[in-house]
Amino acid sequence: MTKADIAQKLAQATGLSQADTTAVIEGFIESVCQALAEGEHIEIRGFGTFKVVERAPRTGRNPRAGTSVSIPSRKAPTFKPSREIKARVNEAPL
Repeated sequence: MTKADIAQKLAQATGLSQADTTAVIEGFIESVCQALAEGEHIEIRGFGTFKVVERAPRTGRNPRAGTSVSIPSRKAPTFKPSREIKARVNEAPL
């Protein structure tokens, strides 16, 4: 499912135009990205939690050359789904 598909479904469900719905989706995504960039924790009840975690530095391996490579620490965004989402996914037929 793409952003356009989500906008179309929301437009049908709410009666708003697809352009308005797309603007709302863009605004939501931008606000989530901005909050994560500032290190904030975002919790949406019934959906899940977005947060930024610090990855520790480690030693990796270059698969082509077989040499060791130092990988510095970094920040990574993560998402943890709520119990409700997990239950709905597990109940859904494939």
